[in-house]
Amino acid sequence: MLAFLARRAAIAVVTIIAVSIFSFAIIQMPAGDYVDRYMMEFTSWTSGSQQLSGESLRELEAALRKNFGLDKPLYVQYWKWASKVAVGNFGHSIEHARPIWDVISDRLVMTVVLAGATVIFTWVLAIPIGIYSAVRQYSIEDYTFTFIGFLGLATPDFLLALILLYISFAYFDVSVGGLFSPEYASAPWSIGRVWDLLAHLWIPAAVLGTSGTAGLMRIMRANVLDELRKPYVVTARAKGLPEWRVILKYPVRVALNPLVSTIGYLLPYLISGSVIVSMVLSLPTLGPVLVQSLLTQDMFLGATIILFLGVMTVIGTLLSDILLAVVDPRIRMN
Repeated sequence: MLAFLARRAAIAVVTIIAVSIFSFAIIQMPAGDYVDRYMMEFTSWTSGSQQLSGESLRELEAALRKNFGLDKPLYVQYWKWASKVAVGNFGHSIEHARPIWDVISDRLVMTVVLAGATVIFTWVLAIPIGIYSAVRQYSIEDYTFTFIGFLGLATPDFLLALILLYISFAYFDVSVGGLFSPEYASAPWSIGRVWDLLAHLWIPAAVLGTSGTAGLMRIMRANVLDELRKPYVVTARAKGLPEWRVILKYPVRVALNPLVSTIGYLLPYLISGSVIVSMVLSLPTLGPVLVQSLLTQDMFLGATIILFLGVMTVIGTLLSDILLAVVDPRIRMN
């Protein structure tokens, strides 16, 4: 088991290094940079006043590039950024003129909390419903859950968020947006603020987890149905074991493997997929900040957020590997 974990941890470290390189490369792909965008806006601001000479504009542009470190080759910019990230210093946001950690720290916590709540919501609903649908195959309940599952897969998360907003305003005159009440939005952390967060957390978790629940429910149903027809299940029944024990101890345990393996992409998917939902529901997550950094070409902020998404993918994959080794002894033996 220790050798298995050591191999997976070594692979995770190498993967994170590769993710950092790709994160910085991706943010550099659009033409131009923050200074080009700033100079374009600057010239439009001064169009109605006295124009600066071409030489002055070039000197201003060169000074900005030197100040932001954009006058260096890309590999030098990457090395400076990566060496700071390695020691926990994520640099400064060009757009916000603040340390990047100050810009994303609170939003990162809210993003992780929301992703965790969504995963719990998804699994708590998907696993029991999938098992029940498999055991009661072709029953009215199975057809009902199947219809609800397809409806959940076909409904975009942002559309569901808009429907909830409309219903809450039109019929209850309340807002379901945000993760805090107005009095707790800027308040320091306390027991009251935690309870207020929990009271608001279930709505975005349900919105984000609807499609995931529908998909995992179908996967769980198919996996359990496949295992229920195996000879070892027939043998267990022939030995007189109770039906609930036959199902939960054997088919369900094996059927969990594909679900556990989805943790690796589920966490970053929830974050990247929640961008529009976060804007609709005014959620203080990383999604809107990432979109804004891409629009303004704030490369260090954007690369840091993309790096966090990649790191969460690696961490999720490592967790899924560990859970798979716990659930299925065959994996850790190999």
